[in-house]
Amino acid sequence: MRSRLFAFAMTVATVAITFGASAASPSLAQGSGPIVYNSNASDPAPRKFDNELVDAWNKANPTQQVQHTIIAHESFKQAIRAYLLSSPAPDVLTWFGGERARFFVEKNLIADISDIWTANGWDKSFAPAFTALGTTNGKQYFMSSNYYWWALYFRPSILAANKVTPPKTFDELLAACDVFNKAGITPITIGTKAPWTAAAWFDYLDMRINGPDFHIGLMSMKEKYSDPKVTKVFTTMKQLFDHKCFNKDSAGLQWQDAVTPLATGKAAMYLMGGFITDTYNGIAPDTKGYDQKDLDFVRFPIIDPKVKIGEDAPTDGYFISANGGNIAGAKAFLTYLGSKDVVQKGVDELGRLPVRLDSDTSKFTPAQQQGIKLIQTADYVAQFYDRDSNPAMAEVGLNAFGGFFADYGKTDIAKIQKTLQDEEDTLIANAANDPNNQLN
Repeated sequence: MRSRLFAFAMTVATVAITFGASAASPSLAQGSGPIVYNSNASDPAPRKFDNELVDAWNKANPTQQVQHTIIAHESFKQAIRAYLLSSPAPDVLTWFGGERARFFVEKNLIADISDIWTANGWDKSFAPAFTALGTTNGKQYFMSSNYYWWALYFRPSILAANKVTPPKTFDELLAACDVFNKAGITPITIGTKAPWTAAAWFDYLDMRINGPDFHIGLMSMKEKYSDPKVTKVFTTMKQLFDHKCFNKDSAGLQWQDAVTPLATGKAAMYLMGGFITDTYNGIAPDTKGYDQKDLDFVRFPIIDPKVKIGEDAPTDGYFISANGGNIAGAKAFLTYLGSKDVVQKGVDELGRLPVRLDSDTSKFTPAQQQGIKLIQTADYVAQFYDRDSNPAMAEVGLNAFGGFFADYGKTDIAKIQKTLQDEEDTLIANAANDPNNQLN
């Protein structure tokens, strides 16, 4: 299975058409029976947003209601295969762009939506990069809804109080860790109970050291985890543990739990996606040490200035199950979810970056503008480790990275690389023996 480099021709936010965005108003659906919609929007702000979308639909469609279930984000990842193999399967599901969607397309578990793509003019109104992201073998299967940047977030007041400037290089990051440790402040907070947060560090270190081309080659199993280039990624990561950059209890924390030390001033920095504000802004205003406005971010520090800059910009969206019980209703609901008004609502209320070219960006916050610039000035944009990798390889990788954080960098690096390389070799051998296996 081939993982693609998601290289933006970044017309996404710059070719914006200003319009007066009205509240989303779904058209009356034509079909029968309920539409079953399973969503992973379990955090407070996305949950509210998701519920509002469904409520608006159900109000406009009294004879074809959406049966809406929100599942905890990490549980959803584990359960989705069971959902798709059930009979009937849920009609519409939230999911991730890139390899994570293509894997199910190639298993014939996602329905072709090329007809509504053309009928709704999405081939013209969606940025070409997002049409490409949802296309397999010339047909559309996945509808992107929004994307977001990753960056090194920090508390400006804490950095200023300790005379630390936002780190632009890896050496500056290590030096900052030393300063904060002396001040009794956790330099970088992280929760790795769900280990994708640890994978972000692997993504960025690999792209900063070896470049995004090597990184994407590794994700698509064209490069080897046994390569000395990967060894350098882990030895560089170990320097972060040697400088005591992270909290030692990360294995017991979800990513949201790790926001609290940042919000209360007990930690200075956090490598996280733009959705961090969903949790950060939800902290009680009277919490000691908290200031909602005291949060900023910078690009992940540069290690080798000669290497092209790669960034992670994961894209979320929706698809229709091939085994759903109401395909016609699902297509009507998906048409609503991909409409100009609904996408604009996501931009305005969740602060995500728009996938449509006709979205109004005139009211973007400084953070959104900064996030767009960060992505626009990158040489390459990838999805994320577990979105760019084969699912089986991703599972082994996530566990390896999470384990490295759990023991604070003490695991033998050669052992980690062997575990990863053994899995890659097994998947490649399975594919060679059974081409229809698709590296599962």
